[in-house]
Amino acid sequence: MTKLIINADDFGYSKGVNLGIIEAYKNGIVTSSTMMTNMPFADDAAALAKVNPGLGVGVHLVLDCGFPVNNNVPSLIDKEGKFRKIDGMSWNAEERDIEKEYTSQIEKFLSFGLVPTHLDSHHHLHGHEKVFPIVEKLANKYNLPIRNVTNHSGATQLNMVQYFDQRFYGDQLTSDVLLKILDKVGSYDSAEIMTHPAYIDEALLSGSSYALQRARELTILTDKKILQNILDKDVELVTYRDIG
Repeated sequence: MTKLIINADDFGYSKGVNLGIIEAYKNGIVTSSTMMTNMPFADDAAALAKVNPGLGVGVHLVLDCGFPVNNNVPSLIDKEGKFRKIDGMSWNAEERDIEKEYTSQIEKFLSFGLVPTHLDSHHHLHGHEKVFPIVEKLANKYNLPIRNVTNHSGATQLNMVQYFDQRFYGDQLTSDVLLKILDKVGSYDSAEIMTHPAYIDEALLSGSSYALQRARELTILTDKKILQNILDKDVELVTYRDIG
């Protein structure tokens, strides 16, 4: 049987994102989420997590959206104090600042009185060659698994799932696309599918280039035919707490 995590990224980004994630959990197939503790609605996300304890919630580590949690990471920020835009080889972030900021984000999550299920990152930056050793160090420090963005089978000490699928994303999402992904993940012992459901609000429309598509994701993720398809397969919907 495949143990399948369906994770909703960006918990805490906005009120609409938070409510969409909870809807996809309560009335859909989402089992897990990851919180952006640096974003304005992280407190709201934490409150929702507490009244929905069955939803697995981890930390969505951020280096390229909003403001940092730590007030002393100069190599990460621009003149306004926001995270710098990351442009490939020109990214001059210092490793010590990355570690300080990521640690602060994890500690802020813990300050909500929640226990994180795992670590992943905004735009998969933890897969960057400069960033991954830092995240690996923190994963070991806090005893947390990491999203397996490279589908690297050798990183079993970090308790990664066997297969990660990020294809449920974009302008052409349909139920058929998700059904094809579900067929693919069924060939693994454990897998994770990335999603971004949301209700649209002003913060999302003005702040994210991926906004309207999230409403379509929410519709698909709460489609009862999708849930029935999963129930008809040899698939168990789980969180990172159930992978070991």
